Amino acid sequence: MARWQPDARERLRQAALELFAEQGFAATTVPAITARAGLTTRTFFRYFADKREVLFADEAISAFAGQLMAAAPAAGDPLTTLLEGLRTVADAQFEGRKPALRQRRSIVESDPGLRERDLHKRAALAEVVRDGFRARGLEPTRAALLAETSVTLMYVSVTEWLDRDDDRRLYDIIEASLATLRAELS
Repeated sequence: MARWQPDARERLRQAALELFAEQGFAATTVPAITARAGLTTRTFFRYFADKREVLFADEAISAFAGQLMAAAPAAGDPLTTLLEGLRTVADAQFEGRKPALRQRRSIVESDPGLRERDLHKRAALAEVVRDGFRARGLEPTRAALLAETSVTLMYVSVTEWLDRDDDRRLYDIIEASLATLRAELS
């Protein structure tokens, strides 16, 4: 086996996902993942801190959201900023990845520790958005409400999108979900 495999990270990720699906997250060990990938345990830890990171390491949505908040026009309407950010995240991070995201969701839902980790990532995302709105001069309560609403809107919409067997775009579902929320609050 060559010392440096150019596709080692992806091979490890794919082997882990296969094993998580076959035998469950808890029953899958790092040595089993590396054996399936034809790599060493040491190589695994070069790419991932632990087996949970196979599912969460590529989740750079919080950093992406922070960049979007920083790049948005300072004088822009907060709701417009929020919607444009959701559109960009949906297109860049979700579209074209539905089968992989369904598989990931199934694995995360199967394990209480993974569900907790997912909730932590949601909270971190809301914090980034809230801080971005605060940096734009919004008062704390308004910034917090917009941030929490945007994260909830995203996750509710992603759930519906993953449950659908059609070609509807995620952002179209986000817009429809926002319209439902507006109608309920009026």
